[in-house]
Amino acid sequence: MVLLYENIAHFYYLPGPNLWAADSASMYQAGFQDPASTTMEGIWLFNLHLIFVIICIVIIVAWLLYALLYSFTELWANGTKLFTHSNVLEIIWTSIPAYTLLILAWPSFSLLYSLDEISNPELTLKILGHQWYWGYEISDFNTCSGTHKLRYSSYMLTNESLKNNSIGLFRILETNKRVVLPTNTHLRLLITAVDVLHSWTIPSFGVKVDACPGRLNQINLFIKRIGVFFGQCSEICGVNHGFMPIALVSLHSTQYHVITMRNLSAK
Repeated sequence: MVLLYENIAHFYYLPGPNLWAADSASMYQAGFQDPASTTMEGIWLFNLHLIFVIICIVIIVAWLLYALLYSFTELWANGTKLFTHSNVLEIIWTSIPAYTLLILAWPSFSLLYSLDEISNPELTLKILGHQWYWGYEISDFNTCSGTHKLRYSSYMLTNESLKNNSIGLFRILETNKRVVLPTNTHLRLLITAVDVLHSWTIPSFGVKVDACPGRLNQINLFIKRIGVFFGQCSEICGVNHGFMPIALVSLHSTQYHVITMRNLSAK
């Protein structure tokens, strides 16, 4: 089990010279990270749709304010009679907000239903939140020799560990063992906690699921590209809440099975 994660625990490159595949937050970042799953792509597209609607509302409201300030003054107010007891105006300012809500609700509901869509998963990853580290388990990994189980814990790398090999590693985001998942595969994540509330979050996947003691939450995931992705616990779970990072590597399905088989043969 150690072999699988030590082989790719430090670096993972895309084809080409010095091209990183790491997705993490950047300094002063205000937007989303690059989408890496179908879920995040839907959230990103809905965000663009929402921004367009907001820009239209701002332009219309700004024009109305300018028209009011320019037309209705104490020196010239001839247009006031057109806006007094106007049934047409009342219909307009009632219908336009209603249509705006429909324009926002239609893609929002479609996205919500797609997030809850249940597919037949090829792999199930069990995630357990502890104080203060993450535990992972894959119990249905099917191979030619039968079904195998992988179980391990992921701890944050300390500053002392980073001093020995700190090239390209992210402080407070790196872990001693990274989660390895295949791309273009329907995955099922089962998330729970052992002690207190946690939240398993990776922004590039659009995934943020609470880990509740005594409750098993489920979410579907479909990763569309290879890379290294980082996240953190997004629930205030105690004094070491900020030291529960998540490091995940996505590989092509062939690479994933080859590396996993090496790990199983080394156990």
